[in-house]
Amino acid sequence: MSSHGEPDSDWNEKKVTGGTTSPASESMHTSASTAPSQSNSEDPRREERAAKAQAISEACKGGDIQTLGALAVTEGGFLSDDLRRHAWPILLGSSSSSDPAQHNGTIPAMQSASSSENEKSEKSEKGDGSDQAWQELPRHRDEDQVRLDVDRSFIYYPDPNDTSKADLDHKKTELSDLITETLRRYPYLCYFQGYHDICQVLLLVLAPAQRPSAMARLSALRIRDFMLPNLAPAVAQLRLIPDILGAADPALCAHLSQTEPFFALSGTLTMYAHDIQSYGAIARLFDVLLAREPVFGVYMFARIVLDRRAELFDTPANEPEMLHSILSKLPQPLQLEELIRDTASLFEAHPPESLRAWRSRISPASVLKTARDARASAAQSMRDGERYFQAQLRELQWAERKEQLARTAWSYAVAARKRARPLGQGPHPRRPRRRGRRVL
Repeated sequence: MSSHGEPDSDWNEKKVTGGTTSPASESMHTSASTAPSQSNSEDPRREERAAKAQAISEACKGGDIQTLGALAVTEGGFLSDDLRRHAWPILLGSSSSSDPAQHNGTIPAMQSASSSENEKSEKSEKGDGSDQAWQELPRHRDEDQVRLDVDRSFIYYPDPNDTSKADLDHKKTELSDLITETLRRYPYLCYFQGYHDICQVLLLVLAPAQRPSAMARLSALRIRDFMLPNLAPAVAQLRLIPDILGAADPALCAHLSQTEPFFALSGTLTMYAHDIQSYGAIARLFDVLLAREPVFGVYMFARIVLDRRAELFDTPANEPEMLHSILSKLPQPLQLEELIRDTASLFEAHPPESLRAWRSRISPASVLKTARDARASAAQSMRDGERYFQAQLRELQWAERKEQLARTAWSYAVAARKRARPLGQGPHPRRPRRRGRRVL
């Protein structure tokens, strides 16, 4: 078993302790295998897996993000961490020139043309302290919270039964360094609780030299909405869920009409890394979340809700707290392959542009729109990410100003009404009593 723990799916790699090969990588090389030989006719599943591994390899060599996106949705995703170390940086548009073989000694490095261009672009951009060691950069305002969250990391994976305390402490140090470097090099980003859950997945999969660029680009170009000063853009994403439910299942949408979609915040905010406890499952899920547009994660939670239809109808609609409690926890076990396939179908049936909330609530500078096309997102620069961030920040500041003006206007209106009342009279003054004797 690897230090990550053995993945659940037999489509994923099963490494030996300290080993350097996986079924996927073996299929791409002519080196002898330690496993007993078996003909393809006797094992069609192995033949299918080998063919898919070859397709992933070829797509990585050509920087073919569209093909990688299609392969990520199919069963098993990218099959192994060996292949993920090539595919993920390409999907994120980060440099893949650092040889992942330094990490496990298996596959020669593959570099796409787009990632090479991005590398040159990022090096030419100033303002991120790229020529300076990150340890020498000014301290980020959120580093105290980072330390607290890192102390609580790696709860489920690597397998605590197979990981020594020294190894775990080393992982936590690596995680702290990765997060801190990202925040110091791009200090406009705001840390959020759950960010460390995302980072630890990339840390466990990618080679050390690949991590900083991949994490920076993921932060600025794909989860930027969560790294603003408040969660308003994240909440705006959740407003898509009722629209998706309304399009796919109006009756269920009506049943949940009294329940706010905040039940999906943890899942969407952390790319499900906070809620999924299996390393094999979360690595496989990241295959599709990195390959598809960011809004795919919102559709996935809507699909989870749709799949729990019978359970939800057993709870009265006028008990939103109970419905929230049910929906805030992912179903166990989570049928991941089926969920991914059904989410893709839901996305095709009801694309974002057909949703009213997409048009009225999602900012043009939101990652849901700026990364609507995975290929365009991979070609964006960190400078693009900062420009979009500043545009969103101005929108948030203007929204806060309008809210403040509205509160001020309301307080003035209330004060004016109070001043307009005659002295000693309450909100509903009585009619003056008639004086003199009553005439019958």
